[in-house]
Amino acid sequence: MPSSRRDFLHSASAVTLAACLPVVRRSADKVDVVIRGGTVFDGSLGATGVEADVALNGGRVVAIGRRLADTGRLEVDAKGLAVSPGFIDVHSHGDGTLFADPNAESMIRQGVTTIVVGQDGSSRGPRAKADEDSDSETLKAFFDAVDKLPTAVNVASMVGLGTVRGVVMGNENRPATPEELARMVALVEQALVEGACGASTGLEYTPGAFAPLSELIALSTPLARRRLPYSTHMRNEDDTLLEAIDESIAVARGAGCPLQIAHLKTQGPRNWGKLDTVFARVAAARAAGIDAAFDRYPYLAYQTGLSNLFPVWARDGKPEDFLRRLDDPATATRIHEFAEEKAALIGGWHNVQISGVSNAADKSTEGMRLDDVAKARGTAPYDTAVAMLKANRGSVGMVGFAMSEENLERILAHPQGMVCSDGGSLAVSGPAHAGHPHPRGAGSFARVLARYVRERKVLTLGEAIHKMSALSASRLHLAGRGALRVGAMGDVVVFDPATVADTATFADPFQYAVGITAVFVNGSMALLHGERGGRTGRAVRVDGRR
Repeated sequence: MPSSRRDFLHSASAVTLAACLPVVRRSADKVDVVIRGGTVFDGSLGATGVEADVALNGGRVVAIGRRLADTGRLEVDAKGLAVSPGFIDVHSHGDGTLFADPNAESMIRQGVTTIVVGQDGSSRGPRAKADEDSDSETLKAFFDAVDKLPTAVNVASMVGLGTVRGVVMGNENRPATPEELARMVALVEQALVEGACGASTGLEYTPGAFAPLSELIALSTPLARRRLPYSTHMRNEDDTLLEAIDESIAVARGAGCPLQIAHLKTQGPRNWGKLDTVFARVAAARAAGIDAAFDRYPYLAYQTGLSNLFPVWARDGKPEDFLRRLDDPATATRIHEFAEEKAALIGGWHNVQISGVSNAADKSTEGMRLDDVAKARGTAPYDTAVAMLKANRGSVGMVGFAMSEENLERILAHPQGMVCSDGGSLAVSGPAHAGHPHPRGAGSFARVLARYVRERKVLTLGEAIHKMSALSASRLHLAGRGALRVGAMGDVVVFDPATVADTATFADPFQYAVGITAVFVNGSMALLHGERGGRTGRAVRVDGRR
């Protein structure tokens, strides 16, 4: 274990020679910011840290070199600290509170400067207007709204194929007609022209779960000529994981586009041993010319809706249709058996933690394990789950504890693995302080640096930074992001590798990361020594005119 942050930086970097630095010298200019004397990681694969200054001006990186002559209107002493591209959350739900609280506190405070939303098949556009005969609201309208806020973080978005299906077909469990399919493809095409960075599915959720393979291929085909990814929350992540992997690869093969497997996991102890086969199938797909990759958050629990423990067919239609089926003699027994088996798969009802409810009478259950709620109420766990779903119109959030630490480490370390949070933006107060969410929204990126770089040495510091920045940026064509080089956007994070850590826990998720010294978004200070700056994030539109 290195004895100091300087020792740590030295051990994380093979060399610190000036010859390895892409030096750009400038005359003595007055610039917006100079970050002095840090160990600079440029985000590229295999990059080692080099001691240098970084100058930002006009929103961009304008110089990198030893002892720059430039004078900054703001000077930041980064001696003994790491300086890297701002982190990119390649799978985020930070838009959930974005308009209520655009400060994005938990994102900025763990070094995230760009979030990629529109995940799991659900995006802010297209949306149907009240007038059914009118056009749908566009993803462009969402991007414009982000710019008007403005936000603290940059925001890119995928187009959700579940959202597209919902606009055209509602929540119906049936194949699309040729006319409906053509309309859905047109909506995807429109979203890509407007700047979407890919297309996402949530095949465990409705209405995306009702889409057959042929529909997924058709809707993903517009991605191909743009080389943007089909990002999928697969149809299953436990007992039929391998079949879901095969379907995902089949979509990418049929559409001719890259594949991004969202938050790759092997869920439930009996499925942990499938990871070698998953990796082998991804490798085979890549060998066959499919650009397949994946992302993962650094925790052993996932977050979803409690209704996800119930069969997809039972969730067809409106929430009241689902709730009615829970009591219908023709369906109730089958639903009960399915849910009990699903809970057993992850180790029982104790491994289900309530993360959010809307019914005031259930607020006290947030943060509790479901079997403890059942015990307190004197009812069976399944009956408790059903009662809560009914009281909350089918919408109850849950955290499920179901994954393997060994597998998590292997997924993070894999060459095709990227880092994500799969979480929302949290705050210790205000509108982004709600429910009892998964701690990943506050801690994911700091946790990778603390637990999986510094403590468990699963990744080197340079590897982790690459997976948090340049790899994701190149995957999604986020031009000028994810790299520290002259001309790049001024998204920069300064942190202490020896002390950076997540503090959010499953018991208390509303705690910020520590060890992040400074964050710059588009060249402006967003965080410095714990103090927040302005909101200079913007919508990131990918050039989709190809």
